[in-house]
Amino acid sequence: MNGEKITKGQRTRARIVEAAERVFAEIGYHDASIVKITQAAGVGQGTFYLYFASKIEVFDEVVDDLNRRVRHAMIEASSAAEGRIEAERAGFAAFFRFTAEHPALYRIVRQAEFVSPGALKRHYTRIVEGYQTGLAKARADGQIGDIDPEVAAWALMGIGEIVGMRWVLWGPDVDPDGPPSEVPPDVFEQAMTFIERALAPTGAMPGPAGDPGEPS
Repeated sequence: MNGEKITKGQRTRARIVEAAERVFAEIGYHDASIVKITQAAGVGQGTFYLYFASKIEVFDEVVDDLNRRVRHAMIEASSAAEGRIEAERAGFAAFFRFTAEHPALYRIVRQAEFVSPGALKRHYTRIVEGYQTGLAKARADGQIGDIDPEVAAWALMGIGEIVGMRWVLWGPDVDPDGPPSEVPPDVFEQAMTFIERALAPTGAMPGPAGDPGEPS
């Protein structure tokens, strides 16, 4: 934690959040209980209430924690990229890796639509805010076309969400009950070609392989 010593209390709280993530992902919010969460965390109910007042409070913390982690993964991957298109590739690749390793992101965020709409809005808004800033700078630098950064940010996030759901959460056979999979390389390249064409500056439309073509 930024070089600070992690206290026993912080470790206990993190263990409860981690256990809650597993329980909510496996059986859903409504079937989950504080008893099941504390059993999964290996702590007593009294310990739970030292950190959280209710099941909905720990659910919101799980959503916020997943949000922090996926944003960190995307920012870390894209920050070293040269140019906006390369940043998109790096960011999307990191997002798909994260969701393959943590499919609970999809399952829990979708539950939030009904369980905690505020947490759902906060999750998406936090992702878009940083995304929008990067796109605005890229537009000002002429790296992408004259497109509204806010609209582009929401649209790109939607692409990542649905493509990931199809190939990560459901798997190649579109089995909602199957094990998590990964986005196949050819699917990733197709998605990136689509994104590169959508963002390309006028007169710099990328070719079939995603490389910039000659100006028209």
